[in-house]
Amino acid sequence: MNTWDVVIVGAGAAGLFCAGEAGQRGLKVLVIDHSDKIAEKIRISGGGRCNFTNRLLDASAPQKHFISQNPHFCRSALSRYTPQDFIDLVQKHGIAFHEKHKGQLFCDHSAEDIIQMLLAECATGGVEIRTGCSVKSVSHQKQDAQATHYVLETDKGPVQTTSLVVATGGLSIPKIGATGWGYEVAAQFGLRLVERQPGLVPLTFDGTAWAPYAQLAGLALPVGIETGEKKNRTHFDEDLLFTHRGLSGPGVLQISSYWKEGTPIRLNLAPEINLPARLQEAKLRSKKLLGNELAMLVPNRLAEAWVSQDPALQRTSAEVPDKALSQLAQTLSSWSLTPTGSEGYKKAEVTLGGIDTRDLSSQTLESKQPGLYFIGEVVDVTGWLGGYNFQWAWASAHACAQALPATVKS
Repeated sequence: MNTWDVVIVGAGAAGLFCAGEAGQRGLKVLVIDHSDKIAEKIRISGGGRCNFTNRLLDASAPQKHFISQNPHFCRSALSRYTPQDFIDLVQKHGIAFHEKHKGQLFCDHSAEDIIQMLLAECATGGVEIRTGCSVKSVSHQKQDAQATHYVLETDKGPVQTTSLVVATGGLSIPKIGATGWGYEVAAQFGLRLVERQPGLVPLTFDGTAWAPYAQLAGLALPVGIETGEKKNRTHFDEDLLFTHRGLSGPGVLQISSYWKEGTPIRLNLAPEINLPARLQEAKLRSKKLLGNELAMLVPNRLAEAWVSQDPALQRTSAEVPDKALSQLAQTLSSWSLTPTGSEGYKKAEVTLGGIDTRDLSSQTLESKQPGLYFIGEVVDVTGWLGGYNFQWAWASAHACAQALPATVKS
């Protein structure tokens, strides 16, 4: 029987980082992953350059960038391992990076740099990594009042450990190997689960209703986007992208994590412009068609799509009735529309929900089942777009690695 201090299932961001940290503490660590290629989510992230953290994350109040049924759960780990801590590691490995937008840090060269850094950290800690290795079953046996013994039956033979770390991610992007294995293990040991759904995902609309806007596919523009009412209202100022089936882009991905099925989202398609005033001004001074005037305030294709839907707008600016002009300004400034769904896990960047944090320690990420830990995306902690989810992976992995006990002498 192969015996280890720690067995980590999942060779992604959280799993590899936890392994390297634990190994460098002197623990005997094994990482298992069912895929032949490790860290695929890192490899494809950020357009292949990996948005590895966000320097604007507020370590004193990190929960404002995260979604969870228990928003304050993430504070402990995120305040103890900050974006600057990870930046220091990146710099130690000589990886060049840049800030792209709103604190988002990307590799200059390739996401592969981050993967190689994590592997180097694992090598320093003497970590063994087994890829193409599936776990068929997990069982446990209580040794005494203090210790629980786990046996994992894998297709490369059984392994044994007193500390089992589940770092298998969520359900998003199944084509790179995402599964619900982590949730199944949690359920096996009586842990509660928060309902899962796609997060950071494009939104879709009914084909017929969307027909007037399908022609805008490929158009991107900065917008204000929001959903919810009163204290549940959430707003982002980000870019929007029209697609053939609906809306995407950073703004939509952000709001999708807060959007509830059957409720509307609201868009300000000209957030920097006082449309009522500018259109009224055009009415008083211009002899051009309203569509031409509107195209000076918003992208031309957008102006055409709106004007083409209302004959009252297909005139010179001076001839457009005040009511129609006011309605146009109102619609463009607060366009309310209700998505029919989303592109689902195949396009989602993360999974909302997961292991209920009521059954985990915020200090160690150990569950109420002794010796069983959950880190990264599998937990009910989901960050905003822009490097926050990677920072949760690093921080939760670090908290776990520092807490793992060394109990087995190799």
